[in-house]
Amino acid sequence: QVQLVESGGGLVQPGGSLRLSCLASGSIFSIADMRWYRQAPGKQRELVATVTSSGNTNYADSVLGRFTISRDNAKNTAYLQMNSLKPEDTAVYYCNAQRRKIQPQFNYWGQGTQVTVSS
Repeated sequence: QVQLVESGGGLVQPGGSLRLSCLASGSIFSIADMRWYRQAPGKQRELVATVTSSGNTNYADSVLGRFTISRDNAKNTAYLQMNSLKPEDTAVYYCNAQRRKIQPQFNYWGQGTQVTVSS
């Protein structure tokens, strides 16, 4: 069973930075597309950023230019560097590891880490 463990969340002032980490157990990390999602109170979960198994990245328009997703396959870890944080970035951030269309297929979620942007 694969486990994803997020860390790095916390309280930060507007304009500040945080780096989230997602550590994956098991042997699937290098073949997984890694994604960060977030869910604010009363809102649907939204996709924030993707880094594919081949290293391609994609971002939501709301974070483009401020957030950077990356991965270190040697450490089985994905990262989300968040700069110029805004109050509207406040949410629980979830890590997702997914592989579709090609076997083995899987879809794993972490437990989430709270990010609060407030003065």
